[in-house]
Amino acid sequence: MPGPKPTPVESDLSLPKKVDVVVIGGGIIGVSTALELVERGNSVLLCEKGQIAGEQSSRNWGWVRLGMRDPREIPLMQEALRIWQGLDDRIGRKTGYARSGILFGASGKRAAGNLERWMRHVDGLQTGARMVSGSDLADLLPGNRTGLDAALHMPQDGRAEPQWAAPAIAEAARDKGAVVMTSCAVRSLDVQAGRVVGVFTERGRVACDQIVLAGGAWSRLFAGNAGITLPQLKVLNTVMRISPVDLGPEAALWSDDFAIRKRADGGYTIASGHENTVDIVPDSFRLALRFAPAFAQEWKSLRFRLSRRWMTEARQDRTWLPTDVTPFEHCRIPDPEPSQRVLRQAWAKACRGFPVLEQAEIVQSWAGLIDVTPDAIPVISGVDDLPGMFIATGFSGHGFGIGPGAGRLMADLVTQAAPCVDPAAFRLSRFTDGSKVRPDPGY
Repeated sequence: MPGPKPTPVESDLSLPKKVDVVVIGGGIIGVSTALELVERGNSVLLCEKGQIAGEQSSRNWGWVRLGMRDPREIPLMQEALRIWQGLDDRIGRKTGYARSGILFGASGKRAAGNLERWMRHVDGLQTGARMVSGSDLADLLPGNRTGLDAALHMPQDGRAEPQWAAPAIAEAARDKGAVVMTSCAVRSLDVQAGRVVGVFTERGRVACDQIVLAGGAWSRLFAGNAGITLPQLKVLNTVMRISPVDLGPEAALWSDDFAIRKRADGGYTIASGHENTVDIVPDSFRLALRFAPAFAQEWKSLRFRLSRRWMTEARQDRTWLPTDVTPFEHCRIPDPEPSQRVLRQAWAKACRGFPVLEQAEIVQSWAGLIDVTPDAIPVISGVDDLPGMFIATGFSGHGFGIGPGAGRLMADLVTQAAPCVDPAAFRLSRFTDGSKVRPDPGY
């Protein structure tokens, strides 16, 4: 079963000879960055090797959440929430954004204690965050039989439609002057006298002053060819959508058993609440020490496997010339197989938790590759020893909701404007400057 079909975005026909900024990657981060830059008067080329939102930006859960984030992401997510609230009017298109509320469920005192401890990070931020149980929980999730003891309710959190959002933002960026090229891979950088002066694409060279690499799961490969060390691995997440059903939950729910959120069409997106698949590949060994703390912390939720992906990545070119056909052209849009076991378990648990869902049918299932860093927060940073080069990647499954905020911060860095939030936590150099690099769940 093929993956989701994002709203088609037609490519512009001609490649410009020169722009101020080239943005590599047409996911939610890349298009948000392009929109911010072009609105500030920059000439922008957005290059996507496949189609806009063809990968994880259309395959995610569609959550727009502040709740249960790494504390280092909270200020940026607050900025993103402010942007989402006015985004449809700003771009003149629908993203499906709705402030529906999200509940983070707890089974047992330990889990509830973790939620309560996390709440201290949003004290004083007027989020409306509160712990609920008993009748309050039943009122927020009518008809549920989840057996949850309590939940953290984040009423300002919400949802948007992954198949709509990034394409809508890309079209808005083009409306305002950006050139949007799809099926056009950027092969490599043009570096002269120690700084970026352009890019080589499969359709020719483009001169520019700055480059933003927002390539998602492909970013490490591209960066490596440019001599930039970027510790990043890929994690596979399995998702399904079901047909519309009456009287289902309005608020989204994330529990250990399953995660669910209502879609704009009245159906639901459902996934496992905790399990992701990690394919063992050559980079797993190259980066084992860097990722050891994250793997130790998350081992219960990661299922490691040896699959065909080992040979795919082992055979993949790691360096190439601007004249070579690159891995980005050999695989325009990866469409990995979802885990049937995860689908069966998530569906069974969702139906037990909300018996009304038994009326629905599974319409589609898919998997996507999430770009993860050793500390599970993104890189939003310039490259210190390569002037003009910037990277926005490694969002670790948190990228869709935070995307508009990340685009704003990236544009601030590129244009040397006062940053909307302190970017220090997201600097690339944290992986080499002796910093303690590990995830922080906030409790």
